[in-house]
Amino acid sequence: MSRPGGAYEDRESALGSHGLEGPASGLHVAIIMDGNGRWAKERGLPRALGHRAGVAALRRTVEGATELGIERLTVFGFSTENWRRPPREVSELMGLLKAYFQSDLDRLAHEGVRVRIVGRRTGLEPDILDIVERAEARTAANHRFHLQVAFNYGGQADIVDAARAFALRVENGMARASDLNEALFEAHLSTSPAPAPDLIIRTSGEQRISNFLLWECAYAELVFQPVYWPDYGPEHLRAAIAEFQSRERRYGAVAGEPAAKDNILAAG
Repeated sequence: MSRPGGAYEDRESALGSHGLEGPASGLHVAIIMDGNGRWAKERGLPRALGHRAGVAALRRTVEGATELGIERLTVFGFSTENWRRPPREVSELMGLLKAYFQSDLDRLAHEGVRVRIVGRRTGLEPDILDIVERAEARTAANHRFHLQVAFNYGGQADIVDAARAFALRVENGMARASDLNEALFEAHLSTSPAPAPDLIIRTSGEQRISNFLLWECAYAELVFQPVYWPDYGPEHLRAAIAEFQSRERRYGAVAGEPAAKDNILAAG
């Protein structure tokens, strides 16, 4: 599968050199980085080389996101379901996380990037947990750009963990069941206090969410791009944002009227 062309290129030409109708500042973009294995298979390469090429794509995309003025990027690095893969592949994916932060952490810290890992930390090997905690501590004071990596993460698992955390508060007399509302529940998610994503991108042409940010995606725009993740770069990110900016976000309101945040019963 080749890089997007045709409609993507036409869209960029119509919108100018950056392919955007306006600045992307303030946006939270989330990406399901899909297609490493198929990219490698089509080239007769081991899956491990596809994952390594995916790390290079992540590096390009993070750099492109900061140049576009995006405020926050969340990427799906390793899901709770990925433990079902062959042990050798799981080990490779763990090694790539370590390699990425070992090679890029100094640069990320210097460029004002704040790193945060979301997902379950129980069950992670000590060396992985150590590098996760070091990356977060090293960049904790940065605010120019936020990079969130969903690692050992699943949307359903995160919702269950949040429900369990609140239930324990009730059990311990620290809260009442009647206290629970959307905002309080959301505060117990591993992604809290980050805002919900404005745009979720999935690469490789697949058109599903795959257990990613299930609570947070309620009003996100979805863009599916027919490019394998190892081929991804800033030009594809610009194209996705241009598509996002072409849509009207109504949050349940009638077009042309302001959305009332406390009344979202109607679909839209």
